[in-house]
Amino acid sequence: MTWLEWFLWMSLVILYVTALFTVAALTFRKGRVILGVVGIFMPFLWLIGAILPAKEGSRYQVDQQISMRRQIDEYSR
Repeated sequence: MTWLEWFLWMSLVILYVTALFTVAALTFRKGRVILGVVGIFMPFLWLIGAILPAKEGSRYQVDQQISMRRQIDEYSR
């Protein structure tokens, strides 16, 4: 294995791990479990899951509602 091949493989591994901890986590938080699991083998599905709106009752949606409620309470004082 040449130095260039090693460098390219390590770059891909670093990109995959970064996507795993960012985009995949967002996909799971939005309630898109199937896209998250299948995204392990086809990572572009993580991007689709992160772009789609959150499912009703998902952690992401609940966090957004709490954040909006706090802002409304803060501005209405």
